[in-house]
Amino acid sequence: MALTLLTTPHLKTKIGIACAVLLILAFFMGFVKFTQLVPRQQSANVTKADAIVVLTGGKSRVIGAIKLLSAGKGRRLLISGVHKSTSLDILARLVPGQKNLLKCCVDLDKAARNTIGNAAQTAAWVARYKFKSLIVVTSSYHMPRSLFELHHVLPGIKLIAYPVLVNSVPVTRWWTNPGTARLLLSEYVKYIATRLRLLFN
Repeated sequence: MALTLLTTPHLKTKIGIACAVLLILAFFMGFVKFTQLVPRQQSANVTKADAIVVLTGGKSRVIGAIKLLSAGKGRRLLISGVHKSTSLDILARLVPGQKNLLKCCVDLDKAARNTIGNAAQTAAWVARYKFKSLIVVTSSYHMPRSLFELHHVLPGIKLIAYPVLVNSVPVTRWWTNPGTARLLLSEYVKYIATRLRLLFN
């Protein structure tokens, strides 16, 4: 009995350490797997869809989405999560010569404040126009979480990823850039949180 009392706490400590090590290993193995989900290159010839949505967070995303619209890759574009002061006239300065296109075929969502809001606003917009397919434009590192959120609120809608690569975020060799590694790690944590939230939703 005395031996059992002496060894049991020690054994529990060892088990606790082993579990912690396994959790850490699982976390980082999952992180490496997540980085493989992040697109490494931009689509050369994206498939045509009913419409396009861009989740704001950078000028390059919006410009890329407008170029897709002008190329006839979708009939209408939703720019989700823009600042309340943003107008079509302001956006027209980003893409000279496209003012008429913006006024006829672009909708601005000023309500969304995060990816969850982007998904909710996009779902309402898709339902309004009865679209069946959608090109999703966002940064490459943001794409896995964005698609997960959108698939949840848009079951049965075909989603086509159009990742925008950012020069300051070299995802191809992320391990050589501490800033990119931190960004991807942060996005991975958000991705896990999203999956857990939607699992019980």
